[in-house]
Amino acid sequence: MPAEPLTPTLIATLFSGFIVLHIAFGSVGLLAFWVPVIGRKGATAHRQWGRLFTWTMIITGFAAIAVSTLTLIDPMSTHPHLENPAWIRGVFGWMMQGLALLTVNLAWYGWLCVQHKTDRQAFFEWRNVSLQIALTVVSLHCAWQAWLIREPIMLGMPAIGLATVATNLWFMLNRRPAPMDWLKEHIKALVGAGISVYTAFFAFGAVRTLPQLALHPGLWAIPLAVGLSLIIYHRHVVGRYAR
Repeated sequence: MPAEPLTPTLIATLFSGFIVLHIAFGSVGLLAFWVPVIGRKGATAHRQWGRLFTWTMIITGFAAIAVSTLTLIDPMSTHPHLENPAWIRGVFGWMMQGLALLTVNLAWYGWLCVQHKTDRQAFFEWRNVSLQIALTVVSLHCAWQAWLIREPIMLGMPAIGLATVATNLWFMLNRRPAPMDWLKEHIKALVGAGISVYTAFFAFGAVRTLPQLALHPGLWAIPLAVGLSLIIYHRHVVGRYAR
């Protein structure tokens, strides 16, 4: 039988289904995030909840990629409460796709950091390499789309995406890393995944009730400031104990 065409009704139905999946796993992940961040490092709870956070972030990210792809296909069926298709594609299509891929990239890379630590070769497995390439391409394309629709806040995603790839590659290609560099990268990656998803939940969640707040700088600044503070603090602690 031929595949059913993607009618506006089917697109809207699929979109709603992936939104539910995205919210369900994302909510679990955002709660799980705080146990390894606040709890005793290396303890059983840290490992179990960290594993839960990692995999919920990966599922959440792929659900968001599906949501953004459906938005790119038919922006008005997925966002009937908004009016500008080009703006919808830019913000809820390309930028959301970039943030989703950023989340998957960081979650998977952070998982590799704790699984393989100083085993350089293990970081060049095909999924990790593919994620670095994909995030680079999507980040550059998001920057191009930001220029096309004159939406400067969209440039935040490519800036963070390209910085993520650069720091990931720095560690992967470093032939003589310090003994605890893998742990610093693990912290950067998984806290970064938390920042990405909290930002998406704050910004894109607002569009359903207060669309004008979706790109408000304050909604982006709060998770970024909290996340960066956590990264700096934990990297400082690791650096102190590594001396």
